[in-house]
Amino acid sequence: MAAMNPQTELRVRTLSIHVVTWNVASAAPPPDLSDLLQLNNLNLNLDVYVIGLQEMNCGIMSLLSDTAFEDPWSSFFMDVLSPLSFVKVSSVRMQGLLLLIFAKYQHLPFIQILSTKSTPTGLFGYWGNKGGVNIFLKFYGYYVSIVNCHLPPHVANNDQRLEHFDRILEMQNFEAQDIPNILDHDLILWFGDMNFRIEDFGLHFVRESIKNQCYSDLWEKDQLSIAKRHDPLLREFQEGPLLFPPTYKFDKNSNNYDTSEKKRKPAWTDRILWRLKRQPQAAIHTPTLSAPHFTLFLRSYVSHMLYSVSDHKPVTSTFDLELKPLVSAPLITLLPESRCTTECDMLISYSLTADFLSSPWDWIGLYKVGLRHINDYVSYVWVRDNQVSFSDGLNQVYIDISDIRETEDQFLLFYYSNNLHSVVGISTPF
Repeated sequence: MAAMNPQTELRVRTLSIHVVTWNVASAAPPPDLSDLLQLNNLNLNLDVYVIGLQEMNCGIMSLLSDTAFEDPWSSFFMDVLSPLSFVKVSSVRMQGLLLLIFAKYQHLPFIQILSTKSTPTGLFGYWGNKGGVNIFLKFYGYYVSIVNCHLPPHVANNDQRLEHFDRILEMQNFEAQDIPNILDHDLILWFGDMNFRIEDFGLHFVRESIKNQCYSDLWEKDQLSIAKRHDPLLREFQEGPLLFPPTYKFDKNSNNYDTSEKKRKPAWTDRILWRLKRQPQAAIHTPTLSAPHFTLFLRSYVSHMLYSVSDHKPVTSTFDLELKPLVSAPLITLLPESRCTTECDMLISYSLTADFLSSPWDWIGLYKVGLRHINDYVSYVWVRDNQVSFSDGLNQVYIDISDIRETEDQFLLFYYSNNLHSVVGISTPF
């Protein structure tokens, strides 16, 4: 992407990110997730969704089906979000763990997926029922790491939970010189079913505190809060206040805490943390000093009691990310020469920035507005094989539209870079 000209006046942008974590306990998606996704919040104009699920159905038949087709949860989110101009940017799955990123399509040229990674920690690191999945990306030039995890259960296994947290963190590093250590990323979003429990307090006291909404009475014995007081690195991860009821464990299809014989003690197992890169001038006790012109503000941190298909309640955070972009323009500018017809090919003109390295495997896709993901094209063309002219920095190719029926739908063009594994240019709708 084109770097900023030092003479260019930088403009601060505010982008809204909605993070979801939910242990779905093998359940199928419920009919309506409007509350979870804040679809009816007219005061919220979201740019990015980050969705992490745990304990998806990972039976052998389900995994075979999901290998051939999109899993039901991914399909559901795409069905709901694509009409709102959100496109699935990336995903990674490890057995029951799934991490999804959706962004409004106008942001795609400024999102570069660097890598995805899975770190199993179950059965001494050989089984993926526990562990973490990660997506590394560059967002408007800044390095961002997103981690969805599922840590070991039970109140007595707190040391093991912390060991798994450290193990996942240690494994999120790369030999490639152009991808920094995870702790050098400008932002880490880390969430999931962390399984931290409430120590010492008895079941009756915990339930009475919840009934009376005296959540602060429980904070001092929350294992994650205790760990952050003793672990300097963990303390660098921030979290919003726990002003909602513990999210585990519920009887399914109800809002009643566990009434089984085990009567598990409620706990805030489902958490959303974030860490901003600390600058060299920041002291150890000021971990919130972030990179210049890159700041994260928490707008909300809530659970959603409306949903009862699982024994966990989902948790969401909405953030405002204020940044000054480190890139000024897309690497590719696309210009369709004419409206789609069914009579001939359509001519596409495009220009490249000087620092863009093209590949024989680059391609341009034609999409209907409302696409679900990058492979949802109605036609595509290999750029190198079909280039018809080049002059004054302008390239031209023809794309076949003979199979496209005449329609009132609007279309978009995306340029996909094989080297960067990302969309690097989009057209305006036409």
